[in-house]
Amino acid sequence: MTTASPARDTASATPDQPRHLSTLDRFLPVWIGLAMLVGLVLGRLVPGLGKALSAVEVEGVSLPIAIGLLVMMYPVLAKVRYDRLDTVTADHRMLGASLALNWVIGPALMFALAWLLLPDLPEYRTGLIIVGLARCIAMVIIWNDLACGDREAAAVLVALNSVFQVLMFGLLGWFYLSVLPGWLGLPQADLDVSPWQIAGSVLVFLGLPLLAGYLSRTVGEKRWGRTAYETSFLPRIGPWALYGLLFTIVILFALQGDQITTSPLDVARIALPLLAYFALMWGGGFALGAALGMTYERTTTLAFTAAGNNFELAIAVAIATFGVTSGQALAGVVGPLIEVPVLVGLVYVSLALRKRFRHV
Repeated sequence: MTTASPARDTASATPDQPRHLSTLDRFLPVWIGLAMLVGLVLGRLVPGLGKALSAVEVEGVSLPIAIGLLVMMYPVLAKVRYDRLDTVTADHRMLGASLALNWVIGPALMFALAWLLLPDLPEYRTGLIIVGLARCIAMVIIWNDLACGDREAAAVLVALNSVFQVLMFGLLGWFYLSVLPGWLGLPQADLDVSPWQIAGSVLVFLGLPLLAGYLSRTVGEKRWGRTAYETSFLPRIGPWALYGLLFTIVILFALQGDQITTSPLDVARIALPLLAYFALMWGGGFALGAALGMTYERTTTLAFTAAGNNFELAIAVAIATFGVTSGQALAGVVGPLIEVPVLVGLVYVSLALRKRFRHV
């Protein structure tokens, strides 16, 4: 594959085989940086671009972003060996660790960081708490693949997060924005979000590409055989994961380019707790996986699924509840502004730890 890894040909290599840098992958940080810059410039210089891009929405998310996310996720999910998923579901340590990191530690950590670092900015603080509640079901698949993580484990953990997101997002939002602040004598906020809205988001942004990936694998192997599927079909669709990622970044930053560039100090304030959050969640997940004796691949998957957030859902909920020009919405927008470069950097940190990990 030419797309999804700075360290591997993902179409044909097994976990123990050497992986090779492609030209496309070697300059991955450059492409992502350029995509962010292009998006910011377009949003700042082209009048009415944001309104045009938001004219049609899918589950509260701009149609171009929705298309980019689906294109981004499909090639990676088409690579998943669905016949191996039982080995992941049997790993109760990993499933339990992931649930604890995502639904106990993650929201609590973001709540603490938001109140600690933004005590005087209630709108941004609320927006960050919403980001902390929205567990990642999209881009984490890309970060995991880039870092040579376990694809099958990522698919299972993302599906598990999706179920919990439908069940727990509204309940945890009520707890962290109303109940817990009330217990601590802090100002309270309300979150008006329907479980059906979250279920719709999960169905579109995970269900569709997951179904397409599963059908591709099942039908492709029956028609051409596994070897031909993995050595011929997968390398052809592989680059589209990166193309979809770059397109999504351009559109996302174009939509909010003016707001970001006109509020640099606010962006900096919001960035501080986000930086701490991503570093602590990824580092904690990686350390926990190593402590539990997991392989590098599953440790990496655990770390990235813990650190990533579903910014599409967070932004949609913030806009629906507080308005498109609200501070809560801006905090949601700044999320991917920080998450994308930080998690790309952590991909390289993970790969650097890989050789040492084998000797632990």
